[in-house]
Amino acid sequence: MSGRAPNAWLLSRGGRRAFSPARHVRQRATPYAFLAPFVVLYLLVLVGPLVYALYTSLFTTRLAGGTFFSGLANYRRVFESASYWSSLGRMALFGIVQVPIMLGLALVFALLFDLGVVAFGRFYRLVYFLPFAVPGVVAAILWGFMLEPQFGALTQLAQGLGMGSPDFLSSSAILPVIGMIVTWQATGFNTVIIYTALQSVPGELTEAAVLDGASLRTVMLRVKVPLVGSALALAGFLAIVGTLQLFSEPYILSSYTPAISSHFTPNMYIYNAAFAGEEYNYAAAASFVLALVTILGVLLVFMARARRGQAAR
Repeated sequence: MSGRAPNAWLLSRGGRRAFSPARHVRQRATPYAFLAPFVVLYLLVLVGPLVYALYTSLFTTRLAGGTFFSGLANYRRVFESASYWSSLGRMALFGIVQVPIMLGLALVFALLFDLGVVAFGRFYRLVYFLPFAVPGVVAAILWGFMLEPQFGALTQLAQGLGMGSPDFLSSSAILPVIGMIVTWQATGFNTVIIYTALQSVPGELTEAAVLDGASLRTVMLRVKVPLVGSALALAGFLAIVGTLQLFSEPYILSSYTPAISSHFTPNMYIYNAAFAGEEYNYAAAASFVLALVTILGVLLVFMARARRGQAAR
């Protein structure tokens, strides 16, 4: 090609093949072809049901009048429901206490694993992660069997130790018990997220801090923890969403104790409205209100984190 003009090379056979329109179109279409299965499934599984639920929430079905367009009447009912908002308040209180405890434990475990001071670290990481692999229904049945007021394993153990017959599922203890179950399930998952982020922290930063005379505590709190803030934010985001969508644990435990009502959590309220009351339109509206509250809660957390980061600068 050294003795030929560029235009002559472009007109050569190789140049025509390299710049042929058909090949160019195929190259541009290839990424979309790979994305197509995901996009189709995303539309069918997520977007489609959301659009249908929004459409359904704008109607009302009655035995006497059939189905008719009611506009925002179902949303008005949701905002006027004291039971619905009490369930949201209960889960907000639950999350304010449970989420920091869970993330704190996950951060401590991740830091210990990152330091390498725990013998058989891989084994313990697997052990801590295993509860997350247990389905929520199975975990709730397991804990319900152990905490059952009359014949539960832990109740029998307390009686054997002369501690009487404690009611672990009483109205005053049920929320901490559910928090214990959720913490047992999710701490290992969040530990893996934070530990993975800690492993990506450059070793040079730690070495520089040590050479400057920083203690181990300072290295952990001032060097590593700030650099895994994104992982902590992700874990917090997932925890907030999971808290507001809590369903399996209280629903299963409701068969062991009367302390859990049909509107104990927002999802239980929606479930009972749809399947016990057969008010599917109203349940769809309540679901969208819950989604909006969840988005608002996550945005508030991220805004608070952003302001804290700006103040630190």
